[in-house]
Amino acid sequence: MVAYVCPPVVLQGEHVVHTDRILAEVRERHPRAPWLSRMDGIAASTGIAARGWMLPLDAAVSASTGGGLRFPAAPAAREALAGGGFTEADVARAIAALEVIPAPQTIEERTAPAWAAVQEYGERAARGALAAAGVTASDVDCLITSHSTTPALPGLDLALLNRLPLRGNVLLLPATQWACIAGTRSLALAADLVAADPDRVVLIVISEALSTTYQPSDDSLESLIVRLLFADTAVAAVVTGRPRDESILQLDATWHHTLPGTADLHRLETRVDGTHFVMDRRGPRAVQETVAAMWEWLRVRHQDDGTLWHPDLLLAHPGGTRVLEYMEQTMPADWPADLLAYSRESYTTGNRGGAAVFDILRRAYDAGQKSGDRAVLYAAAPGLTATSVEGRWL
Repeated sequence: MVAYVCPPVVLQGEHVVHTDRILAEVRERHPRAPWLSRMDGIAASTGIAARGWMLPLDAAVSASTGGGLRFPAAPAAREALAGGGFTEADVARAIAALEVIPAPQTIEERTAPAWAAVQEYGERAARGALAAAGVTASDVDCLITSHSTTPALPGLDLALLNRLPLRGNVLLLPATQWACIAGTRSLALAADLVAADPDRVVLIVISEALSTTYQPSDDSLESLIVRLLFADTAVAAVVTGRPRDESILQLDATWHHTLPGTADLHRLETRVDGTHFVMDRRGPRAVQETVAAMWEWLRVRHQDDGTLWHPDLLLAHPGGTRVLEYMEQTMPADWPADLLAYSRESYTTGNRGGAAVFDILRRAYDAGQKSGDRAVLYAAAPGLTATSVEGRWL
């Protein structure tokens, strides 16, 4: 298997949301939360001072435009008040008062503007990736898309087909539930596609508005951590079966691993006020199991190389600093100490979910790499599932 990756394009969310602003908003909204005294320390431990969102923080924390009494509740409320002996004037005053009580935004109010932003950011990233690869929309034979946080049908694949526009016979492969693994798994899938037909041109677009999981009324500790972690990003890249002048990375091998019985450790839950991301404390340990399995895959793959093999770059999105630390502790002792430098750098501006690996890859590309440098890309996602891609810098 050989595939060639052109420079990825990365669009950060244009609205910078500082951690201090989030902490102030949470402190005002939940003054009696049992974890409030620990909040500053938790925020500091993430190492994230600011993150980019596609929409401003106010879009997430403002009240619903519909007020506290929503249709169809209003007729029932009127009937109940009237049946309780209130006069018509009293009923009107009570209903008017209920209608102006602030209420959480509805799922539609949160998701609709975010979905519009996901499409717009995705289109811009796609156009940038096509230009970076020296191809046009009419050259694309297959489109792989992912957006886990803004459910829509039709999805980003159809939106981009019409916006770019792509040919009508393009193979569309939407992967709306890949989440954090979208970067590595889309590269692995693209590599398989061009291996079957080296003349194929594959466009990958991942656009995630993870800020939609910011839920102001949720006073759980897990919700606080979600508020602090996530960033919004759109990324795109072109993968081909034949080398191009623009190619930066050759992909040589892929690896997949899934742990049965771990689907409950990380999940999205849809509630009345929108999407909540739920994390179990057992999650990092499960991710560590996939890291150990990846080390074994690399060991077996290179055991007959005749020389001591190690990657020159490890571009990893494990989801948090704890697993980054575990990766450093468990990798072979004679491997370079700074393999995860670009991963750590990316994480200081937020967890980008499925877009993270492309962001890390772009940072490595911008820093400049020697031809022949060996790279391993890794990501884990809810499931608990992981994918790794091995390649060589061109």
